Amino acid sequence: MTTAELIRAALKEDMPTGDITTESLAVKPREGEAVLKAKSDIVLSGSPVFEQAIQFLEPNARLKWLFEEGDFIFQGQNICSIEGNLIQILKAERVALNFLGKLSGIATHTRKFVKAVEGTRTRILDTRKTTPLYRELEKKAVTHGGGLNHRFNLSDAVLVKDNHISLAGGITTAVERIRNNCDFKIEVEASNLDQVKECVSLNVDRILLDNMNNELLTDVLKYIPSHIKTEASGNMTLDRVKSVADLNVDFISVGALTHSAPNADISLLFDWN
Repeated sequence: MTTAELIRAALKEDMPTGDITTESLAVKPREGEAVLKAKSDIVLSGSPVFEQAIQFLEPNARLKWLFEEGDFIFQGQNICSIEGNLIQILKAERVALNFLGKLSGIATHTRKFVKAVEGTRTRILDTRKTTPLYRELEKKAVTHGGGLNHRFNLSDAVLVKDNHISLAGGITTAVERIRNNCDFKIEVEASNLDQVKECVSLNVDRILLDNMNNELLTDVLKYIPSHIKTEASGNMTLDRVKSVADLNVDFISVGALTHSAPNADISLLFDWN
């Protein structure tokens, strides 16, 4: 689904038969200005989809952005000014803000994790734990917050997880079968030292160290040569990521970047004078 189709569907969801409150006021088109303001410190993401949502109902709206995607914005700062028919902009307000708040929230949350591991070699990754049909927008928001994207979808990369291992009858069988059928780099999930050693013996490209405490991570990392990338995952909270990064893993993947980020607090203020 394209961004335009998402916006159309969202507006249809919000106004299946129109905006009965605004339309029942029976007022004439009102030219004026509205201002987008940050009500907390945020990282901006989603400005193009916000703009498209406004212009879907008010094609003549003129938006002047004061910041770019990925910029840090302090509480109280103006983000954007909008000129046009305020009646139509009012109808699009909630849908536009829902997109912007969600995506800026992800970018802001990601930045906190990136800042937490600053000064280490570890990079923060997202996961596929995204809102259905919003993945492209949400993963772009992660990059605006300074994170990196893991695979976008199941067609994008090979990641052998516990269910694949059980299905194939073991890590070695799974890796050998995959190598016989495709030439993608291979990442394998391991949850204990024996599995890590097996992955190393198979010379896989990356090992996902799943749900390991810091003591176990310290132990298994001794057995992984530097040419095999390491990714720690599972229970990676903001309070914990620095201690994991200090163990010298290459990546930490955090599902919470997308599935648990709080919405950014942003308001659209109308000048009705």
